Amino acid sequence: MKSIERFIETILWNSRLFLVIPVVISLIVALGILFTTTVDAFAVLGSILGYANPALDVTARSTLRADIISEIVGVVDGYLLTAIMLIFALGLYELFVNKIDAAEGSEFAGRLLLITSLDDLKDRLAKVILVILIVKFFQAALNLKYEATLDLLMLSLGVLFIGAALYLSSQKSGGKKDKPEGKSDV
Repeated sequence: MKSIERFIETILWNSRLFLVIPVVISLIVALGILFTTTVDAFAVLGSILGYANPALDVTARSTLRADIISEIVGVVDGYLLTAIMLIFALGLYELFVNKIDAAEGSEFAGRLLLITSLDDLKDRLAKVILVILIVKFFQAALNLKYEATLDLLMLSLGVLFIGAALYLSSQKSGGKKDKPEGKSDV
């Protein structure tokens, strides 16, 4: 009976290695997003060069400027999404498969790989996703036409909600930041 129990436990324990599949897929997706975003970034550079065209009238220049800013925000969004996929892949690997030996001596790894639980991984991903949502909001706000006072009020409320989300996401459990007693932010 004990040998059957050991066999089942071994199978259960080794089943965590199935998570290598989403790790590899996440890395491939991250590379795909990185490639497409970099191509988009070069396209934005072409648009920026077109902005210097002296033949553009004021309206065309203003429209092109809004388009360029919107495209730049999209590029930032793509690179943030790449970061999410990398954090997800690294976190899954560290939590379920093995420690990353190549990162052991790196001072950079301490900042990137402080994922010790699923909650740590969720928190890290949630913060990057929040930044992506803020970038998307900014991109949408650039493309809207503000024709009435209500439009500006809604934009203000959106900015207020973003500020609240950032504030709440920066708080630790119990609403207190990790700061030693008696220390100020100055």
